[in-house]
Amino acid sequence: MRTGKPATEPQLLRGSLIVLKRKCGKPNCACASRGPHETPALSYSLKGRTRILTLVPEDVTAVRAAVDRYRRAVAQLDRQALRGLVSLERRLASARGAARRRRG
Repeated sequence: MRTGKPATEPQLLRGSLIVLKRKCGKPNCACASRGPHETPALSYSLKGRTRILTLVPEDVTAVRAAVDRYRRAVAQLDRQALRGLVSLERRLASARGAARRRRG
């Protein structure tokens, strides 16, 4: 029995929130004449293969928030790594300049 809230909300999730659309095949179902059934899902890659986890509507908000937190964390880590590269480049350029002046 679901209570409407996930047992433990994930802090970070890698992937994309998608909507699966399909027809069930029943001739009298609304999806035969109108639009297909829609199911929220999380699509992610693991060991080079795309995986899909279907979600219940109650989980969508928590999953969306966890995916957003993951993307923000990756962006922050990328910015930190870029600052580290720039710092290293400057230090190496300065050391090379000092070595040239000594030889010079």
